[in-house]
Amino acid sequence: MIKVYFHLSLDGFSNSYLAADDTTGDAIIIDPGKISKEVIMHIEDNHYDLKAVLITHNHSSHYSGLETLKKIYSPLIYAGDYEIAGTGKMLLKGEGLLTIGSMKIGYASLPGHTFDSVIFKIGRMLFTGDSLTAGMVGTTSNKYAEKLLKDNIKKKILSQMDEVVLMPGHGPPTCVGIEKLYNIGLTAPSPTKDIL
Repeated sequence: MIKVYFHLSLDGFSNSYLAADDTTGDAIIIDPGKISKEVIMHIEDNHYDLKAVLITHNHSSHYSGLETLKKIYSPLIYAGDYEIAGTGKMLLKGEGLLTIGSMKIGYASLPGHTFDSVIFKIGRMLFTGDSLTAGMVGTTSNKYAEKLLKDNIKKKILSQMDEVVLMPGHGPPTCVGIEKLYNIGLTAPSPTKDIL
């Protein structure tokens, strides 16, 4: 059984997640914004074997703890940006399934918020990074990126079952069904121009 532990980093108020299989001890961290003594002790006290770190996108508040983890452990790094993934690491493109220790993790590229944004799915939990948070879509740099992001959210996130839990990069968890009904970035009518 896979358990997911939440950690809030005050650096950017970003969420980090530790997912661990209590049967095998295999563990991963998603978006290590800041790695505190408590996170390390949680890994050590439970005798978890940190196999990998998954990065949803290239914003430092979501990976600044990576260097600390690499000093203590030897995890594989999975990311959609070569700058983070680096030589010999796992650069993610498109969609696929990762087998990390005893865990099966789905992934899909979801450009829009950033060009390298990736979402990860473990069981009925979807880790969305900053692409989607409770009630909002991620920020974008232009109208094209905004349309791309919304289209990708509808295709790759809202197509999931309503009860799939969304674990965002900021803010509280939510679920697909709630976001279909109440996400203002997806449900608000598009502004129209007056025709003279």
